[in-house]
Amino acid sequence: MKINRIAYLVTFAGLLALGSCSEDKPQQNAGAPAFPPSAVAVIITKAEALPIMNELPGRIAPTRIAEVRPRISGIIVSRVFEQGSVVKAGDVLYQIDPAPFKVQVASAEATLRRARAVQLQARQAVDRQQELKKSNITSDQNVDNAVATLAIADADVASAEAGLASAKLNLQYASVTAPISGRIGRALITEGALVSASGSDNLATIQQLDPVYADFTQPAADLIRLRKALESGGMIVTPGEARVRLLMDDGTRYQHTGRLLFSEATVDTTTGQVILRGEFPNPDGDLLPGMYVRVEIEQGVEKNAIAVPQQAVQRDSSGKAQVYVVGKEDVVELRPVGAGRVLGNRWVISSGLKEGEKVIVEGFQKIRPGAKVVPSDWKPAAADKSADQSTTAK
Repeated sequence: MKINRIAYLVTFAGLLALGSCSEDKPQQNAGAPAFPPSAVAVIITKAEALPIMNELPGRIAPTRIAEVRPRISGIIVSRVFEQGSVVKAGDVLYQIDPAPFKVQVASAEATLRRARAVQLQARQAVDRQQELKKSNITSDQNVDNAVATLAIADADVASAEAGLASAKLNLQYASVTAPISGRIGRALITEGALVSASGSDNLATIQQLDPVYADFTQPAADLIRLRKALESGGMIVTPGEARVRLLMDDGTRYQHTGRLLFSEATVDTTTGQVILRGEFPNPDGDLLPGMYVRVEIEQGVEKNAIAVPQQAVQRDSSGKAQVYVVGKEDVVELRPVGAGRVLGNRWVISSGLKEGEKVIVEGFQKIRPGAKVVPSDWKPAAADKSADQSTTAK
């Protein structure tokens, strides 16, 4: 009995000790220090004039294109040009057999000599009739007949001269020349082929490739939006100074800057696109007709625009853009924004931000809306340098 009482007292004392420990533990937790505010890198938004750049799909086209066609009918006796070479306007490309046309020239020259002899005879007859008329030896009718005969002779001479000019022109056309300067393609006719002036024979094609055109399209809705922004004063445009740049298919930038020539006055009913055309120098022949390119065009400057680095823009589950903003007393706020367009490595914010606000760019891992942070200025150059050093160390 005594042993049971001792065991009971020991058990009761143990329960009291446990109770005291459980009472002391909340007091100890209550006194534990809180986590310090997280450090974040921020930028302060500012309003600035930013160019309105659009990247649009396009294709290269020659500034001039000409099909080489014969002006006379005949047999091709030789091809003078080298396929794929650069030719100048007036260079001989093909030679049509000139023998028949030389004969025509000789015949026309003989006809002209005969007409001139008849003309001389008629002129002498008029002179004689006029002298006889002064002596009243001949009649007025004979004088009139002589004058009419001379007029017919003059007309025959003029006709013979035109015939000779035509024959010489046909002989000249026996040498088929380049109508424009440019790069000539493959030969479509070989020696010995019969070509016709009235047919559809295309002997070769010449394309002028310096400069070249870049034809590209833009949605009509974008042009309407730009026009409204211009009318409202939110955008400025310098006439005749729209800069156009090219991006090649592999993403490299073309070294020469082009100029915008025009935009189509109508909208394609099937695509809703407006066609625009730019002109680019092509001294090295890097741009070829039909080549796919991306065209960067500056269509104006947006006034009082706000832009933030791309990494500052987050996306929610529905894909909507949002940013973390440091508000009063350095408390984080998650704010939805309108991310309008990309300019380099920045998003241009169309709504949701104003000038002078602190937007978080780095340090998202340990923050949440309502948390307190320690903001510091974002230094992209320093961040890039440290990243390069860490990559080199690896």
